Amino acid sequence: MGSERVTLSTHVLDTSIGRPAAAVAVRLSRHEGDAWVEVFRGTTNDDGRVSSLLPEDITAGAGAYQLTFDVAAYFQARRVESFYSQVAIDFVIRDAGAHYHVPLLVSPYGYSTYRGS
Repeated sequence: MGSERVTLSTHVLDTSIGRPAAAVAVRLSRHEGDAWVEVFRGTTNDDGRVSSLLPEDITAGAGAYQLTFDVAAYFQARRVESFYSQVAIDFVIRDAGAHYHVPLLVSPYGYSTYRGS
């Protein structure tokens, strides 16, 4: 039981070009009381991934979380107009020993997400 640890990753794909979205700023927050508390801040790699959103020194378990993606800066860097400034995905972790993968499919005028594996 003591070795159980939530792991969390994300992958951002730009569906308008059919490629990974590199250098997207990503923020993970946990809902505590009446506030969102930032747990992690980073950027997607060249493959559009952040493989570990929970640093080793962070103990995270069941609870409500939010992933926020700064898509405006990503599209501005590509010189593409975008309707969205940020995409925020709220989700719940129920199994403290499971892996959670939260992908984002994004284009300048739409987005989609799902629980991946």
